[in-house]
Amino acid sequence: MRSILNKHISIFMRRFLYIIMIVILFSACGGKKQDSTLPVVEEDRQAKQLLQGIWVNTVDEEPAFRVEGDSIYYPDSTSMPAHFMIIADTLIVEGGTVVKYPIIRQSEHVLDFKNPNGETVELVKSDNTEDDITYFETKHPVVLNQNRTIKRDTVIAYNGERYHCYVQVNPTTYKVIKSANTDEGMEVGNVYYDNTIHVAVFKGAVKKYSHDFKKHEFVQFVPKDRINQVILSDMILMKTDAEGFHHQAQLCVPDSPSSYVIDVVVSADGKMVMKEVPNE
Repeated sequence: MRSILNKHISIFMRRFLYIIMIVILFSACGGKKQDSTLPVVEEDRQAKQLLQGIWVNTVDEEPAFRVEGDSIYYPDSTSMPAHFMIIADTLIVEGGTVVKYPIIRQSEHVLDFKNPNGETVELVKSDNTEDDITYFETKHPVVLNQNRTIKRDTVIAYNGERYHCYVQVNPTTYKVIKSANTDEGMEVGNVYYDNTIHVAVFKGAVKKYSHDFKKHEFVQFVPKDRINQVILSDMILMKTDAEGFHHQAQLCVPDSPSSYVIDVVVSADGKMVMKEVPNE
């Protein structure tokens, strides 16, 4: 009886060990299979090296961009340099957004690619050393409208009292990046700089109101998807009435006719309200 029991136990143990081995084997195979299916994306270093230098459009023979290291530089004075990669015959440019340009042909002196409009852009590498100085080294980002402090001090007789309305526009280093397209259809980020505007109202020598305005204070009048693209350009005293002193705040979109005009009213007792100026 005992021998029969031992025999059954032995058979059971062998089957148990056999099942464990099968589970381990399948787990190992499954793990290897999963690892082997992971995509390996590598940058084409040779193609990136071929891209170094200044590239000229074959149509107008004007420089399209300069490549140095991992960056693309544009001749437009307001365009920011953009990081780029070349993966699987695709030029990937990371500027304000990530844009992919399929490469049709590339050699040491020739580059053809498709822009987002589906057009073929044909470039050749420049051998003119003067292009670097003429189109790139002497140009830097510039400030929209002004690169200076603007001050206005207006004296007004209001309700028989003497008031001063003081406005000062202060340029800042806050960047406003606006997407645009080059002649080759490549998307670039143009750089402009925002302003802050100080407004103060005095009754005689007594300060009734003082505040530094920034563009995000006008977010209720500007669509949320556009507030980062506008510049607080100016604040102009327009009129006085029973409500107080009406200043017209101007928020402009660079290189565009689009703008937002806000009525900033400061009352004689120093209270401020904002109102949208209706389109005429």
